[in-house]
Amino acid sequence: MKIRILIGLLFLSLNLLAQKNPTLYLIGDSTMSDKENPDENPEHGWGQMLPELMNDEITIENHAVNGRSSKSFIGQGRWQTVYEKLKPGDFVIIQFGHNDQKIKSPDRFTNPFTEYRYNLEKYVKETREKGATPILMSSIVRRNFNENGTLVDTHGEYPLVVRMVAKDLDVPFIDMQWLTEQLEVKFGAEESADLHLHFEPGEVAYYPDGKSDNTHLSEQGATLVASLALQEIAKKGLSLKKYIKESTLKKEIL
Repeated sequence: MKIRILIGLLFLSLNLLAQKNPTLYLIGDSTMSDKENPDENPEHGWGQMLPELMNDEITIENHAVNGRSSKSFIGQGRWQTVYEKLKPGDFVIIQFGHNDQKIKSPDRFTNPFTEYRYNLEKYVKETREKGATPILMSSIVRRNFNENGTLVDTHGEYPLVVRMVAKDLDVPFIDMQWLTEQLEVKFGAEESADLHLHFEPGEVAYYPDGKSDNTHLSEQGATLVASLALQEIAKKGLSLKKYIKESTLKKEIL
């Protein structure tokens, strides 16, 4: 009888502990999302790397999906799924922009100063409704060096709008465009290919015909981008900092 009571108390304690642990939700596109077959697939989203860089006192749910924009993430009911699960103390990292630019895709395209801004505001306000903390991020850059070795922007006004929303609604803002610009430039026009997916035919089994992709990330690139995001969160003194491993914070990148 006593053993049953002790076991019951143990399970109760574990359940209470689990309830106290917050959840970090990620909403965004392919640059952030989890990829299939991670042991074989060279492509990794930066959100996929967070469990290795954070401690086990926080649960991470990566809801980012390939090809989604701030519009289609709502239209497909993906935001509603996250919204219904949110509880006080949770965090939501919001990063869209790559697919909001798809002007030939009406189910994804958004005008940066109207619908894109409205969608970001919706995410922020509804996250706060549930007592959770929103964190806005600008998109990571594409590896787009010109013939002179200058990194050229491809996102136009979208990162500016994220900054504007963050300022107007007093939301924590992580400028991933700036951080990843620095990362690409540090590696340089040639070596920055290692941050992405560049393989000759037959070089890796996963891409038998080869691959040349300057948007998505290799495991190395994803790890560095995720580390930069977490380090910037810590520098800004956000409460999420206590869930970041010390080894992540001490990593020298830029």
